[in-house]
Amino acid sequence: MERAEAYGFSGAMSGAFLLSCLLFAAVSRRQRGPYMDEVFHVPQAQAYCQGRFLQWDPMITTLPGLYLLSVGVVKPAAWLLGWTGSVVCSVGMLRFINLLFSAGNFYLLYLLLFKIHQKNKAVSGFQRILSALTLAVFPTLYFFTFLYYTDPGSVFFTLFSYLMCLYGNHKTSALLGFCGFMFRQTNIVWTVFCAGNVVAEKLNEAWKIELQKKKDEKISSRKGSFSDLIRILQFLVEYLLSPKKLVTLSALTWPYIILVSLFFGFVFINGGIVVGDRSSHEACLHFPQLFYFLSFTVFFSFPHLLTPTKIRKFLLSLRKHPVQYSLVTVISLFLIWKFTYVHKYLLADNRHYTFYVWRKVFQRHELVKYLLVPFYVFAGWSFADTLKSKSIFWILMYFVCLLAVTVPQKLLEFRYFILPFLIYRLNVPFLSLYRQLLELTFYILVNAVTFYLFLNRTFQWENSDEIQRFMW
Repeated sequence: MERAEAYGFSGAMSGAFLLSCLLFAAVSRRQRGPYMDEVFHVPQAQAYCQGRFLQWDPMITTLPGLYLLSVGVVKPAAWLLGWTGSVVCSVGMLRFINLLFSAGNFYLLYLLLFKIHQKNKAVSGFQRILSALTLAVFPTLYFFTFLYYTDPGSVFFTLFSYLMCLYGNHKTSALLGFCGFMFRQTNIVWTVFCAGNVVAEKLNEAWKIELQKKKDEKISSRKGSFSDLIRILQFLVEYLLSPKKLVTLSALTWPYIILVSLFFGFVFINGGIVVGDRSSHEACLHFPQLFYFLSFTVFFSFPHLLTPTKIRKFLLSLRKHPVQYSLVTVISLFLIWKFTYVHKYLLADNRHYTFYVWRKVFQRHELVKYLLVPFYVFAGWSFADTLKSKSIFWILMYFVCLLAVTVPQKLLEFRYFILPFLIYRLNVPFLSLYRQLLELTFYILVNAVTFYLFLNRTFQWENSDEIQRFMW
């Protein structure tokens, strides 16, 4: 990092943290008590603060990583500063933990952008800083910086694990992956993703050697024709069926293998991936979740995905390959027909954006969910097109992890899309400065609207005296 870039990054991070502190103060003044899921998280953390580590709220579905870390930070700080009484492990103090995670996420996002795109000499330091700032204020994640939720910590340890993986520190990466798993069990998928990075790199090297042997320069691991894909899949199967190569891959990824093995042991002993209340978190094959994620990604990455150039390229591709697109459309219609689920929370809780998206869009008519398929097809094509700089093996690995982390979820919840979105966004090429500024401006606008609604447009339910607020 050059000195000017270091100063610029320090200034951006300090400014963002100061503004976040001011917003944190505003949120804490307006909503002093626990809100939404904080009703479960805060008392659990306070019980840990008081040394009652055997006490557990059966309504909590995640492991106690957030509470253990909170006690590990707050208790020493209280001792050093001489705090006593109710201020220790108060709602505000616990929320402040996520403000620290948010600052850490900003730094990790910058380091990841630097590492992933280090070969692109055309990218300036200002562009890296701007992109890191944009992702640090990504609306769905940024909102939960100011509440005591697991999301900022979950993202922090997962991004840290990914960074260590890219630098080849796989034992450290697996350890950080374990910390992420303690915040949210589904983060085990991103441990597999880290292992998959190693595997994809080896596969790509072997594939290039295979091409050289056959002296077939026209075939590339990055082309998207169907025949090329079949050939690559055949190579993949042959490679992974080789005992010698499997031993080599296992030697490279053994820290991740141990962690995944521990995860399966946990699932066996626990009787499932969810701890606590399982009635509202049943796994199912909810394939339309992939379509919802693609729509979510198009919305938040429209400078990347929704451009006139992209649309023209898509129409040209559509004209060249009508049979393939027709097949994808038919499969998509079938998946929507047979595998659409509507969670009771989605229909009942009018405090979340998803409630209004579902009511205003999908509940307008039974056919709406099918009429959106052409948009889903375009979104999927545009999504894949932005990743064409990555090897086909990386894309396949990411797509498998994307399916694993989204499809089993019955509830449509935008928070579940945060990590797959960030991993995707970190790996796409940099935009022009104008489009980067457009993206940042859009994120700031969405955040401003969300916090305005949360702080000022309160309402009450007929059967409750509590103040209700709009949120993600």
